[in-house]
Amino acid sequence: MSSSDTQHRVCFQLQVKPELIPEYRRRHAAVWPDMLLALKSTGWNNYSIFLRDDGLLIGYFETASLAAAQAGMAATEVNARWQAEMGDFFVALDGAPDTGFLQLTEIFNLEDQLDSLAAAAAAPTERSTS
Repeated sequence: MSSSDTQHRVCFQLQVKPELIPEYRRRHAAVWPDMLLALKSTGWNNYSIFLRDDGLLIGYFETASLAAAQAGMAATEVNARWQAEMGDFFVALDGAPDTGFLQLTEIFNLEDQLDSLAAAAAAPTERSTS
């Protein structure tokens, strides 16, 4: 994979209004096919949403560029319809759900650390001259 193909991991948090959790789950059990295709074509890869019983939502996806993925979706008609329908589901949302989320900072990734460990083990060691 070249550096231009690097996928960045994006994790975000939102809060679903408790009284709307059942409807939110129902809507995500069968997302519109044109929305699914738009997400994939604009770079939202390996996208998952996790929802706690109290409405805490954690989303995760991988993309070459968060800004490009968001801009790509903003340019689609289906996203405008989806965001308009989803906006009322969230507590204290500043903007549309796909741009107003709180992005979380990744502090650990197993594969990254294993790759670093393997690279360090494969690097030639310098021998001291005494």
